[in-house]
Amino acid sequence: MYVVVNAAMSADGKLSTRRREQIAISDPDDFDRVDQLRADSDAVMVGVGTVLADDPSLTVDDPDRREARTERGDSANPARVVADSRVRTPPDAKVLDGAAETYLLVSEAAPTDFVEEMEAAGAYVVATGEDRVDLTTALAKLEGEGVDQLMVEGGGELIFGLFEEGLVDELSVFVGPKILGGRDAPTLADGDGFVEKFPELDLTGVERLDDGVLLTWSVDGRTE
Repeated sequence: MYVVVNAAMSADGKLSTRRREQIAISDPDDFDRVDQLRADSDAVMVGVGTVLADDPSLTVDDPDRREARTERGDSANPARVVADSRVRTPPDAKVLDGAAETYLLVSEAAPTDFVEEMEAAGAYVVATGEDRVDLTTALAKLEGEGVDQLMVEGGGELIFGLFEEGLVDELSVFVGPKILGGRDAPTLADGDGFVEKFPELDLTGVERLDDGVLLTWSVDGRTE
């Protein structure tokens, strides 16, 4: 599996405000790039915090791109994946609207009634890890389901967890012309943070998009 982390952040490295409210950082060109990346991927992944804050659909916007997917034998939209160690996904979330397959990653401690509720809402529930999602095992199971390219859109806790487990192959970040500030505002990689053995990146691309910049890195030492 090839894992691409894609994010948009402010010039001071924030994904959103301290209130964790959705805010537009990308410009139209970057939104179009993200839509193409979704169309090129087998699945799009977020953490449950992103579902609660933004309620994203994680589908492809451009009808021509959806048609191109169906013409090559794929579903119109990539599968959707939600990492939810704390069983907080609401049954009316847009990721459960039936527009694409949805995998819900939970721990083995997830209550049976929650699992049944999510399955009734249309999700394929994948349980790994004792009390939090085992990302390595979960992604291996997704690969077994045919997910060869996984696009990860956040949030910071999930992105940190993927880097911590050595699961990221590529990092693409659009840096927008905004300053958000806030010591409690989410960053690209939250979690516990690294104090040693920091992930090493190789810069492979720099592209100006309007008043922002798209930075692309490959990740050294990716765990196979």
